[in-house]
Amino acid sequence: MQSWIRSGGICSSGTFCTGVALMVVTLFSWSSPLTGIPNSTTATATSVDENSITVFNNISQPRWIEIDLSEQRLRAWEGNKLVHSYRISGGKRATPTPIGRFRINSKYRINRMRGRGYDIPDVPYTMYFYRGYAIHGAYWHNRFGTPVSHGCVNLPVKQARNLYNWASTGTLVVVRK
Repeated sequence: MQSWIRSGGICSSGTFCTGVALMVVTLFSWSSPLTGIPNSTTATATSVDENSITVFNNISQPRWIEIDLSEQRLRAWEGNKLVHSYRISGGKRATPTPIGRFRINSKYRINRMRGRGYDIPDVPYTMYFYRGYAIHGAYWHNRFGTPVSHGCVNLPVKQARNLYNWASTGTLVVVRK
């Protein structure tokens, strides 16, 4: 038996070597799943031939949005990498933006928004994250950096478009004071 292993007979069977190689790759490439992290994907591709094993790992970081009402600033993140940072207009004192952790539950390229004291047609790039509260473009004012909304998070239209195209339904939205 020892002479058979030393002579290389163990690798004379391509099927056996391929099976062993796949088991080794599987054991050493395993990582814990990214549970509880939204919009994250893990892909592993393995190429096996009789002489080499190649493993390619591609892990994209989860996307999430941070809204800091004290700074009137929205930051979009991929993991811990800042992707976008925009001045916003959050809710004024009488109609505050809700605080907490939410998820984008629907997106509309154009939407009519109605509520007590307002009726605005053609609101661009609307992403609802909690009840009637949304992140959206605002063409009717230019006071970004100041709380002037009825609770939504207003952005300049061009920036709202960038964020709308970047985020997807299910993206985490963290709103804090």
